[in-house]
Amino acid sequence: MKPFVLAQAEGPTRPTFWRIGHVGEALFYYLAAVAIAFLLFGVYQRFATYAKGSEDPMDRLTDLPGRVLGAAKLVASNEKQFDRDLTAGLMHTFILWGFLTLLIGTTILAVDMDIWTKLLGQESFFVGDFYLAYSFVMDAMGFLFVVGVGMALYKRYWKRNDRLWGKHTSAEDGLFVWALFLLGVGGYVTEGVRILGTSATRTVSFETVSFVGWFVKDVLEVAGVTPEMAAAVYPVTWWSHSLLALAFVATIPYAKPFHMISSYANLVTRDEDAGVRLPQVPEDASPEEIGPSEIEDFSWKQLLDHDACTKCGRCSSVCPAKASGRPLDPRDVILDLKNYREDLEAGRTEEVDIVADGGTSVIDAETMESCMSCMACMDACPVDIEHVTQFTEMNRRLTESGQMNKNVEEAVMNVFQKGNTFGDPDRKRPDWAEELDFEIPDAREESVEFLWYVGDYPSYDDRNQHVARSLARVLHEAGVSYGILYEDEQNDGNDIRRVGEEGLFEMLAEDNIEAFRECDYEKIVCTDPHSYNTFSNEYDQFGFENADSVYHYTQVVEDIVRQGALGLSGNELDDTVTYHDPCHLGRYNGEFEAPREVIRATGVTLDEMPRNRDDSFCCGGGGGGLWMEFDEDPKPSEERMREALEDTDAGHGVDRFVVACPMCMTMYEDGRKTGGYEDDIEVVDITELVVEALDAKAGVSEVDTTSAAAD
Repeated sequence: MKPFVLAQAEGPTRPTFWRIGHVGEALFYYLAAVAIAFLLFGVYQRFATYAKGSEDPMDRLTDLPGRVLGAAKLVASNEKQFDRDLTAGLMHTFILWGFLTLLIGTTILAVDMDIWTKLLGQESFFVGDFYLAYSFVMDAMGFLFVVGVGMALYKRYWKRNDRLWGKHTSAEDGLFVWALFLLGVGGYVTEGVRILGTSATRTVSFETVSFVGWFVKDVLEVAGVTPEMAAAVYPVTWWSHSLLALAFVATIPYAKPFHMISSYANLVTRDEDAGVRLPQVPEDASPEEIGPSEIEDFSWKQLLDHDACTKCGRCSSVCPAKASGRPLDPRDVILDLKNYREDLEAGRTEEVDIVADGGTSVIDAETMESCMSCMACMDACPVDIEHVTQFTEMNRRLTESGQMNKNVEEAVMNVFQKGNTFGDPDRKRPDWAEELDFEIPDAREESVEFLWYVGDYPSYDDRNQHVARSLARVLHEAGVSYGILYEDEQNDGNDIRRVGEEGLFEMLAEDNIEAFRECDYEKIVCTDPHSYNTFSNEYDQFGFENADSVYHYTQVVEDIVRQGALGLSGNELDDTVTYHDPCHLGRYNGEFEAPREVIRATGVTLDEMPRNRDDSFCCGGGGGGLWMEFDEDPKPSEERMREALEDTDAGHGVDRFVVACPMCMTMYEDGRKTGGYEDDIEVVDITELVVEALDAKAGVSEVDTTSAAAD
């Protein structure tokens, strides 16, 4: 075989379209144009579909340059991918930056070949030091790309990570990963064959900068491949790699690779208050228009949410409803809606209800009722899909169509008729304070610094009444100016809104705001994080002007402790405790340190739960879960008790399970009993710890919170 003769260019460079010929080059450009046309048309179709959705209630495009930069930062840093999973973060970082580098490198080569030299007639810059630097960077980043894809294959097929598999796992998921792997490896094989094939006619020692390609060339030589053989097989290798690359480009809008576009668009249009602040129902909306009954009722952003899902399963892996066996998998809900839309557009299915109780529907009512509104799914999602907002709107549809869960319906009716979920008379709301040896000021009759919103459970539930009395004593002994609304207080509406009863929520918000207006106060302090959340983030939708002056009690008590108003030395108690971050205080509103500072001020040793702060595991009471009954194994509260006693550093040495939420108190007292942990651990509120520390400081015997729980 005659050696293929290649002219040596001035300085280090590489031949382009070597052995492909002019016809092959023209064919490549034609196929590239077709692939790009398919790409652009597919992207247009996708975004045209979003335009069919309803108008989104949030302004998603304000400060667009800032949004674009913010999304770019999230993508570039991969910070969401690193959350809870270091190896997944590294894997995605390698793939992302390797892919982007290869894309940029290919673009640079195209600019040199097609614009700089052919159109502008300039001398190629793809030579000398530029070429050497280019080759090294491309090989280095391409190598990271292959390593990253290899990690993905390992996690999917060898380790078989559970969260990557599920109802919607399909062939396209595997094809996507294998296509990336073949693209990366194929590029190096093509490079190695080229280096070996050209070595017969030119000096290629400078190609060592392409260290991976050079390694492939060495392997080929060891395997007995000659330069002539490499030159002969190169066109097949080149075309195989090129056709796979062009096919990948062409199919991006039609398969899983589209998440590279949709995910970024989703980050650009994200609402940072999503879930924390639910959208209002339009004033002129009829009952039939509240909540989605057909796919076009979802907003364009919600349709984008569906397409942005990458099936990574992070939401599923942190969902307490799924972990406890409830019929909810956040990923499946999003993908069920996406698949239904696509099947409807393709004529593969008939139109059915989006959500309904029984019968044929896309989503079953029990699935939506299972959501605890803990927002763990949204916190874990790397592309900021707004699950909770969509789930709440589907609950609104169930409510408006008369399909609300019976237990929830009873609680809602109690609130409507009596102003509280217990159905007790409003005159009994302040009865908890009768056992105190001091009188709580009436904020309706005198000016106070803090208007204390006590809440339903501290007012009516026996166990939580002890918490209310403990907080009253702390405020009293610290000399805080505070008062309560007595019987004029009503349910805050946070969970009423999240089960879909928007009309009642609006009524409660307006009534509570009016009650607040009639008082002379500076700040509001809440016992319940649910109240704290809705007052701070949602009541301003109805004219509340003091949303910035709302505090959770742990924030107020922390300030009291820091000022030394209680005289605690920090060594009054010597127990070992662990602390549970309430969803509405921590994940919703980012308050993690105030509770911990108060706990430490009592002298106890704080041993953190493995899942803490943003990663805290819900008690199961949110989103109306406190009012419902589910067939769960284990209950979220039981699992949390187990975690405290088995997975903390102290293990069974943990004496107390500390909470800062009345609903958490109720759920964990129940979980302690049903899980068989009554003799192993005690559930206490932070205020009870503080009162116990005050008694210890004063030389008084310990408060028996266990007996208080039984009162």
